[in-house]
Amino acid sequence: MTSEPRRARAALERAADEYERVREQVEEAGGESAVRKTTGAFRTFHRLLDDHEESATGSGFEAYIEFQEAVADHVDDLDDAVPAYDAFEAADEAIHKKRLSSSDFDRARELLDPAREYADLLVEWEAAQALLREARSDAWSQVSALDDDIDRLERLQELADVDLDAPVGRLRDPIEAYNDAVGEAFRAFKREASAREVLDVVEAADSYPLVEFRDPPTRLATYLRETPAGEESISTLLEYADYSAEKLSHYVDEPGDLKRHVATNTTYLRNLDAGPLSVAFPPPAAETLRYECKEYASVCNRFADESVLSALRTVRSLPESTDYARLRAAAEANDELDAEERDRLAAGDVDERLARRRAARERLCDALDSAPEP
Repeated sequence: MTSEPRRARAALERAADEYERVREQVEEAGGESAVRKTTGAFRTFHRLLDDHEESATGSGFEAYIEFQEAVADHVDDLDDAVPAYDAFEAADEAIHKKRLSSSDFDRARELLDPAREYADLLVEWEAAQALLREARSDAWSQVSALDDDIDRLERLQELADVDLDAPVGRLRDPIEAYNDAVGEAFRAFKREASAREVLDVVEAADSYPLVEFRDPPTRLATYLRETPAGEESISTLLEYADYSAEKLSHYVDEPGDLKRHVATNTTYLRNLDAGPLSVAFPPPAAETLRYECKEYASVCNRFADESVLSALRTVRSLPESTDYARLRAAAEANDELDAEERDRLAAGDVDERLARRRAARERLCDALDSAPEP
């Protein structure tokens, strides 16, 4: 990791040196505006030579006159203060002859060489700018990567004192037992209760902020509440949704309505489960867990039996019945850490790594502060 910031810093310093070197040449040449004007004039003149050489050296008098006028107009439009103005005048004079040959065009191009130097300088200047922009971008990317690494190492510092061997099963086992129980109870509820009753539970959950059921699509909810189809279970309705219209007509009065409202919302109906009533692992802070369990119990009372509620009460009592803070910290650490990070903690070199990352970031930021903005 440390080699990448070092390479980015070295590349930035080289790009900054190159930028300053070329910038000085541009300033000595009259500044960027003058260099661009001269380059534009050179490229236009050079294009005139290339475009008209064949026709102006032939037998066509009109082509010859057109070329002469185009070159004269171009030179007349130039400010005599433009750098290398003498080169443009000399090239103009070189092709003001009664007859032109390819050697005259070659001579004109040769006389334009002082102006060509400005065009070459502009290419070099734009390349130096692009190189510096890229180097700065790469350096900032490395700063961002270092920030991420520093954040992670700081988190490892926090976890250094956590007992990774703590018996987290004392939290995990009752939470998994409850989650399994409530999940099975809700699946049975979907199979056996009417869709309307299931929606009643989802709607009741709106009163409890920590129970985050997704609301059903409005048209689906209205259809299930206002038609006999709502008396069927969700499992049955999902079966109906796969029937052909002819087969479905044997089961409902308006098969088209069921297709329109249920078949288009099967994803919602299939995905409706007890997830919003499950306790996460690692679990939340003790006070949050108590609030969650209180709200979950209010909703579970509407469809689950006593075994589910008993399992939920066991989960709710964990902050009092266990060394909750220590076990929760261990569960979070075990969930967060990969094998490499465990090795780092075991090796005890987190502080050293963090110091190196911070130093590398500081050096890179100093280089960015010192480098010019292109």
